[in-house]
Amino acid sequence: MTTAPNPNPESDNNTENINNTAAEIEQIHEENLTFTQDFKRRLRKVKTLRWIRFAVVSLLFCGFVVWIGNPWIALLWLLLLDVYITGYIPWSWWKSKKGPVRAVMAWVDAIIYALVLVYIIFAFIGQNYKIPSSSLEKSLLVGDYLWVSKVIYGPRVPQTPLHFPLAQHTMPVTGGKSYIDNPQLPYHRLPGMRSIERGDIVVFNYPQGDTVVSAAQNEDYYILCYNLRKNGVSDPAAFIKAHPERFGSLLVRPVDRRENYVKRCIGLPGEWLEIRQDSIFINDTPVRNAKNVQFNYIIPVKSAISADKWQEIGVRSEDAGGRPIEVDFVPFKFYDVPLTAEAKSIVEKWPEVDGPLIREGESGFFDMSGVFPLYDPYGWSRTDFSKFWIPKRGVTLHLTLNNLPLYRRCVEVYEGNKLEVKDGNIYINGVDNPYYTFKYDYYWMMGDNRDRSLDSRYWGFVPEDHIVGSPMLILTSIDEERPLMDLKKIRWNRTFANPNPDKAQKF
Repeated sequence: MTTAPNPNPESDNNTENINNTAAEIEQIHEENLTFTQDFKRRLRKVKTLRWIRFAVVSLLFCGFVVWIGNPWIALLWLLLLDVYITGYIPWSWWKSKKGPVRAVMAWVDAIIYALVLVYIIFAFIGQNYKIPSSSLEKSLLVGDYLWVSKVIYGPRVPQTPLHFPLAQHTMPVTGGKSYIDNPQLPYHRLPGMRSIERGDIVVFNYPQGDTVVSAAQNEDYYILCYNLRKNGVSDPAAFIKAHPERFGSLLVRPVDRRENYVKRCIGLPGEWLEIRQDSIFINDTPVRNAKNVQFNYIIPVKSAISADKWQEIGVRSEDAGGRPIEVDFVPFKFYDVPLTAEAKSIVEKWPEVDGPLIREGESGFFDMSGVFPLYDPYGWSRTDFSKFWIPKRGVTLHLTLNNLPLYRRCVEVYEGNKLEVKDGNIYINGVDNPYYTFKYDYYWMMGDNRDRSLDSRYWGFVPEDHIVGSPMLILTSIDEERPLMDLKKIRWNRTFANPNPDKAQKF
């Protein structure tokens, strides 16, 4: 069908000119309006559906402000008002463009919305984490991907609010810091479902992660200093700074940007804890171990044990070592392997085993020292700690020169006081007063793989402001030691499993 040509093409031009003139008149009119008149005009132009959307978002935002407990955040509601109603800021200016600008900005707009949503979810709801080490085996395995709830203990308001939501402290691919140091907000935790209980598996920021050596970020700075001093270095901190070619630079990280650790809570605030030959006592009462707790055993052998055999009982190749170990002062070849009670009963029956299995901590072959508190006179070891008290918020403790090594870091570093010892007297913030009231609760965390876990026995108490959350679900689990096409590469029996079945039993 052919459309007849317009017999009067000038009429189209006239219509366009009339529209342009009307738009110009409206613009002139708007420019002459007062702020109040212009504000009312903008309100009249908003459609009913947009008012409904704005009301729903405002209610959610108000609930969020009440939950956060910070009225200053309510000022951000003015931005929502402008986005949905008034439109003074041209948020969608790119929608009037054509070509690549519109296409690129559409992607940018979607990415920004996604990052904001991820930021809110990760900061206040929960986050996924991967288990990188065997310190909690066999409760959690290397390659487990967890969903960690931050709501259970109450989400911690980000102390370093300006950070990339998909990175803890280092930007992926490009490297460098993933956060901006300032502003730093004071510690504040929102109401949660419950407090930490004994036996909980807890994710927290590494307490001694405030200072990091860039060339060896997986090595504890304070333990590194301790080992340097043992090797004759009188001033380890100065030695590290003087040798950047070996250690790199020193990095200082805020609390919420430190490495994430996961351990089991053993001691609660206000309790007395003691360790006797790997057995834990709380207030003089023995604590039941998790079902799958592991201890390392010295296994004397006649011949090597195959990697497949170790794998069948769930021992990682890096733990088995792949071959027996020979030590000059030991008259036999042996393996040093972490085993559960069930695995131990199996290994004892293997024909390669030549004699009884000996607990590593009882063998006398290894140095068990270098534990918390470092440089102390107590003479404690990994297997034995004398009775000590776990700090509790609001409780006042009499600090003495004898107990100061236990609590100095709590007072000085975690709670931000200046502590000095002068002429045998303890000064806190310049005042000669040895009585200190703690403002945080503290916890004692340990791994289930007892002899291969860097836990509170090495770096002490975990302050409440370091607590992140607790694993609620194993999303999936990948056995990193199996080849890619192996049918057992994915541990299907652990997918969507409870990460802490032991918690159903009383600790």
